[in-house]
Amino acid sequence: MTATDEPEMGPILASIGRLADFKSLDEAELPLLASELREFLIGAVARTGGHIGPNLGVVELTMAIHRVFDSPHDQVVFDTGHQSYVHKILTGRAGRFSGLRRRGGLTGYPNRAESPHDLVENSHASTALSYADGLAKANALSGSDRHVVAVVGDGALTGGMCWEALNNIAARDDLRLVIVVNDNGRSYAPTVGGIAKRLAGLRLSPGYEPALEKIKHTVEGIPVVGHAAYSALHAAKTGVKDALAPQGMFSDLGIKYVGPIDGHDYDEVAEALDQAKRFGGPVIIHALTEKGRGWAPAREDEAEQMHSPSSAFDPITGQPVAAKKRRWTAVFSEELITHAETRPDLVAITAAMPGPTGVDKLMKRHPDRVFDVGIAEQHAVTSAAGLAMNGLHPVVAVYSTFMNRAFDQTVLDVSMHRLPVTFVLDRAGITGPDGPSHFGIWDTSIFRVVPGMRIAAPRDEATLREEFAEALAIDDGPTMLRFPTGAIPAGNLEPVDTREGLDLLVEPEGDELLIVACGALAATAVQAAARLADEGVAATVVDPRWICPVPDALVKLAGQYRLVATVEDGVRAGGFGDALAQALRDAGTEVPLVDFAVARDWHPHGARPELLADLGLTPEAIAERLGAEAERRR
Repeated sequence: MTATDEPEMGPILASIGRLADFKSLDEAELPLLASELREFLIGAVARTGGHIGPNLGVVELTMAIHRVFDSPHDQVVFDTGHQSYVHKILTGRAGRFSGLRRRGGLTGYPNRAESPHDLVENSHASTALSYADGLAKANALSGSDRHVVAVVGDGALTGGMCWEALNNIAARDDLRLVIVVNDNGRSYAPTVGGIAKRLAGLRLSPGYEPALEKIKHTVEGIPVVGHAAYSALHAAKTGVKDALAPQGMFSDLGIKYVGPIDGHDYDEVAEALDQAKRFGGPVIIHALTEKGRGWAPAREDEAEQMHSPSSAFDPITGQPVAAKKRRWTAVFSEELITHAETRPDLVAITAAMPGPTGVDKLMKRHPDRVFDVGIAEQHAVTSAAGLAMNGLHPVVAVYSTFMNRAFDQTVLDVSMHRLPVTFVLDRAGITGPDGPSHFGIWDTSIFRVVPGMRIAAPRDEATLREEFAEALAIDDGPTMLRFPTGAIPAGNLEPVDTREGLDLLVEPEGDELLIVACGALAATAVQAAARLADEGVAATVVDPRWICPVPDALVKLAGQYRLVATVEDGVRAGGFGDALAQALRDAGTEVPLVDFAVARDWHPHGARPELLADLGLTPEAIAERLGAEAERRR
């Protein structure tokens, strides 16, 4: 099969048009179905890119959940819903996978509009147990007999919300709540920290597996069958676990614990789920799985086990079918290393994503100067504050959408203390296929209100290098760089003039129109100006480089024009356009302003160019609107 072929379905998978079809299958057909599911997943995701590694690891687990429980009556919640592809297939959506993560097609995460079996669309990690706590409590209050099943990865357990939820869940014994810990030892990268060590202790304690195997053979000789045999085996396993890992972190909470179990042994998983279902209170099932199960390229990818190829790939080799392009992240990664070599005070922090944020290269070169804190953005920021207090300059590299979580820590722990922490926000703006939970459109609006915060928006490789160096030189407060995902422009957009820190990209004669272009949309603004020139409208284009606070020089410049426009890929409400309008009012400058930005709404998934076109952020749309405005004001 090539990446351009339609993914084929095996005969059993082809017979599943809805969840009831799967639940009616004979038990003997399930092992073959598991193989068909993996083959289908590889073929389908190879066409579009997507989260292949996590889903190959939850095939049997998801099958067992949907055989034991009755969705949507029983409510299934996936933490970081990228592990929901098998769930989508079993609930009747296999025929839509050719459009996975494409405009108008199947989303890469659970989506309530797609199916009544999808409950939670928010795909930020460590939230599922809090959802489940509320769902289960509501069921208890209403007297409902429905169960809640929360599937959470070991990586998500590094997030504080999981433990806040467990603290509350443990206080109740009447919640019909089953927590499945999908433990593959990884999030994007290997799970880190004390939680990881404890889980590894449960998996890998010397003598655990040999002792368990011995008990298993003993139990097989006992003249009991069915649930009784399972209960006897589980009791023996619990004794061995307690002896070898006496401070089991789950059972210490007071929540019933089952495991560890083999998450790829369907019978064992189903039996554990059935036991938990009949227990009547909160139960944690600890299932050991292998990310990328059954696919050689995932096993050979030591860094991420093919967590989420961003585009089409060869289903045999796992290699991308299109030539790789130079990316924004790669440029930042190079600059981070360059500055680290001359600045021993420079350290980096990442929240479970060293590879995707570009700090992995520095981690290999200086492992003692990079801190992966797990899925814990709030902790990352306050830890950075502590590092800065003791004379270091931390660089916190995180996706823009995940930075939203750490607003309080940025304001009170970093800004209030005027600490030199540099935040580097990858995936800023409309990111595309991953959909609204991953769009980085809020950062400018949220963080420009932080006292002392300076925000830069580089437009190309040269300005990314320059503005990162400028950020690192600031020692009296926080700085932030934001840039989009994907390929960085092949060439640099050179200014025709530089004035008081502003880059003039287009400077015709006249004072008719000033277009202020933010970051990666600078090229779009320049193209719009060219179209306007063809229509007889003289448009100056300026890149302020630093968009927060609004440069005084920009306010002065804007006052010299009859019409001003701003172009940005962040949300319009509270964005750069709002900031400039406020600065003009404060200066007593009366000049009309048109702001092009992302509407405050939930926008669908799709390719970034498609979504920017929908939002009117193209040269054509900008030129058309500004041409009409200029004509009206003549």
